[in-house]
Amino acid sequence: MSQPSSASIAALWRYPIKSMMGEEINATQITKEGVLGDRAYALVDNETDKVVSAKNPKKWPDFFRFRAAYTAPPKAGSVPAAWITLPDGELIRSDQADVNDILSKAVSRAVTLRNKAPEASSLEQYWPEYDGEDREVTSEGISGDAPAGSFFDYATLHILTTSSIDQLRGLYPAGRFEARRFRPNIVVNTEGQQGFVENDWVGKTLRVGDSVRLLVTDPCPRCVMTTLPQGDLPKDPGIFRKAIAKNNVFVPFANKALPSAGVYAKVLSPGTIRRGDPVSIE
Repeated sequence: MSQPSSASIAALWRYPIKSMMGEEINATQITKEGVLGDRAYALVDNETDKVVSAKNPKKWPDFFRFRAAYTAPPKAGSVPAAWITLPDGELIRSDQADVNDILSKAVSRAVTLRNKAPEASSLEQYWPEYDGEDREVTSEGISGDAPAGSFFDYATLHILTTSSIDQLRGLYPAGRFEARRFRPNIVVNTEGQQGFVENDWVGKTLRVGDSVRLLVTDPCPRCVMTTLPQGDLPKDPGIFRKAIAKNNVFVPFANKALPSAGVYAKVLSPGTIRRGDPVSIE
């Protein structure tokens, strides 16, 4: 096992409801399906049967103003209800009888909160560079390298390093770069390393803590989501154009180079990880 420089877990995140703001946690069980309880729920558009995603902000504006947090810690085989904070501050539960009516009113479209994705599920993605053209919104399949019925965009885990965040800040000093813009599960503190270091992790295995092993499969392509306002982070198209676009790297699952930040991974050996645990390359 090699560890060219020290690295450790700086932060852990899970997102109980897809595309809503999530919750930072101190420790988590990593299962074959990723962080326990991650993306367990999602809204589905009743008209199109597509999964609701902030990737199409023209249809689902301000979706990052919704926040989800579990009412109790998730357990294997038993996902609890989630608290949902609406943009106006109202707090509801995912298991209350009128949740779909309340959420439909909040997003101005008929939606249903589900815990399993529709068959051959997809979402809509907005491409700002094609605004006004027929191809400005595309239909994209989800769960490409994740279990059927899940709500992951592609893989079950998303990892981002502090080195990449620092590199992005250097490319675009006017932007506010924080991990939450990128919605990772694991933020790795790559102390002293420079550049987009996780680009070199693709195809390699990471050991996290005592027993968790993760295979890094692909760079994580980025989209308009990183430029949207989240909490006190402002909308900023420069986040993508002036920084992320500078890291144009080959993405195996797409078979082409794409602007990326962070990497996708699959779980080889499950276990429990905690903030501060060491991270090394096997």
